[in-house]
Amino acid sequence: MTTFKKLKKITTHTLVEMKHEGVKISMLTAYDYTFAKIIDNAGIDVILVGDSASNVMAGHISTLPITLDQMIYHAQSVVRAVNRALVVCDMPFGSYQGDSKNALNSSIRIMKEAEAHAVKLEGGVEVVDSVRRIISAGIPVMGHLGLTPQSIYKFGTYSVRAKEEKEAEQLISDAKLLEETGCFAIVLEKIPAKLAKKVAESLTIPVIGIGAGKYVDGQVLVLHDMLGMTKEFNPRFLRRYMNLHDDISSAVGRYVDDVKSLDFPNEEEQY
Repeated sequence: MTTFKKLKKITTHTLVEMKHEGVKISMLTAYDYTFAKIIDNAGIDVILVGDSASNVMAGHISTLPITLDQMIYHAQSVVRAVNRALVVCDMPFGSYQGDSKNALNSSIRIMKEAEAHAVKLEGGVEVVDSVRRIISAGIPVMGHLGLTPQSIYKFGTYSVRAKEEKEAEQLISDAKLLEETGCFAIVLEKIPAKLAKKVAESLTIPVIGIGAGKYVDGQVLVLHDMLGMTKEFNPRFLRRYMNLHDDISSAVGRYVDDVKSLDFPNEEEQY
């Protein structure tokens, strides 16, 4: 078995090899140089420059407001930090839906200006023309099915998707279509674990889950959520590995106290 941790660079081909060898794929979001450098050095396989930046970086209530220019800015910052991980950049709302020419132009901008390694977009049969056109230009595409946050106003809720048979069958059909069209991987968000397992077993490309159970080929979380920087977001699938919200609040509080009490800077901390 290949020792993937020692690889100097993760590629789309590497991810397919990992699936076939039964090695799980680790994926996290990042939006800036500092965090991207830390998680790349820690051994993450894939970094997603997610449109979730709209929420965690800009404070919007959905992913819809973030622009292509803003996504490119975040991706540029991440790419500068990364030596090993594959960097995938989300295509924001409005940059690919309903117009395959616009989709191609948007993805070309991401690849040229940000030097990302791949793009990700949401949807199945309704975006397949855009997927096909982007891939025809030599740009790798990661798909995204299940709960697709850019369509939140159509769904009207962030609840689990594809619980009903009709929607589950459509999801399976869309996943197979995306694979046939040439996607190198697919994210499944917030769907039943049994359905995600069925999809993963039926595809030759990697399936990465977020709230899709343990039977897929890898997992992705939003960095700020898994580090405990956000407090109000508490889905069942989220495991917090730190409590940075409280740690940072405590550190800032101590700093404020030290400044006001003239304890900082002390004699050794000045020139």
